[in-house]
Amino acid sequence: MAAGEPGDLGGYYFRFLPQKTFQCLSTPETTSRLRQWSMLGRVAAQAFGFDQTFQAYRKDEFVMAFFKDPNVIPNLQLLSDSSGQWTTLGTEVKKIEAINVPCTQLSMSFFNRLYDEDIVRDNGHIVKCLDSFCDPFPISDELRKMLLVEDSEKYEVFSQPDREEFLFCLFKHLCLGGALCQYEDVLHPYLETTKLLYKDLVRMALVCATLRRRVTNRHFLISLWIRSSVMFMFYTTLMVWGKCLNRFFQIIYFDIVLFTNFNFNANL
Repeated sequence: MAAGEPGDLGGYYFRFLPQKTFQCLSTPETTSRLRQWSMLGRVAAQAFGFDQTFQAYRKDEFVMAFFKDPNVIPNLQLLSDSSGQWTTLGTEVKKIEAINVPCTQLSMSFFNRLYDEDIVRDNGHIVKCLDSFCDPFPISDELRKMLLVEDSEKYEVFSQPDREEFLFCLFKHLCLGGALCQYEDVLHPYLETTKLLYKDLVRMALVCATLRRRVTNRHFLISLWIRSSVMFMFYTTLMVWGKCLNRFFQIIYFDIVLFTNFNFNANL
C-alpha cells in the first residue's frame, strides 16, 4: 500500500497535521508548571485528520486502521519507556483494545467536593496528612491520598464513574506529576492547568453537540483516549504509559474542523 492511500481496514485515510498547534501546552505559565511537576518534555500533542464517517460500533476497526496507516507509522511520536527519548511508532500495531470512557463533565464545579470534604481548605491550601507511600508515589497530603489510596475515607469522594471521566483523568495526571515532581501546596495550579487542557481538547466536539442540540460524550481508551462526535470527525486521544499515569502523557488529536471563531462558553 503506497503512502497516502486509504488503509485497508475500514477504508480510512489519515493525514498528519503538523501545523496544528495546542495553545494549552505552550503558554509560559503551563510550561513553568510542567517543569515544576517533572512533566516538561514528556507531554506532547499531535494532530491527524481522516476522511470517513466515524461509527462508534466500528471503533476497533478505526483504531487499528489508524495504527496501520502509512501516514501515521512514520509520524506518530512515542516516548520510549527505556530511554526517555521521543521516537516514531515505526511499525504496525498488532493488537488494540478500545474501552468506552465518559466525558460528561462540562464544569469545574465537579471539583468543589474537594473543599466540602476537607481535602482542600477554603483558602485553597491542600490539607496535609501523615507521610505514607503508594508505590511509586509519596503521599503527604489528603489530595494524593484521595487519588491513590483506595481504602482511605476520602477515596469515595469521587465515585468510580467520576474517576473514569476524562476531566478527572487529566486532573489526576497533573496532580501526580512525574518522577521528580515538586508538588503544589495549593489547588489552583492543578485546576487551572486541567481547565486549559480540557477546553483546548474538547471544545470543538461541543460545537457539534450545540448544533445537534444534544451532547455527544464518547471516549475510547485503547492505550489512548479518543473523543468522538457523530456530526463531524473530532477525536482527542490521550496515551498513558507507566503506573498511575505518572510516566507519560501524550495527546493525539484527530480533526476535520468545519467551524471557526467559536467562543467556548461552558462553565469551565
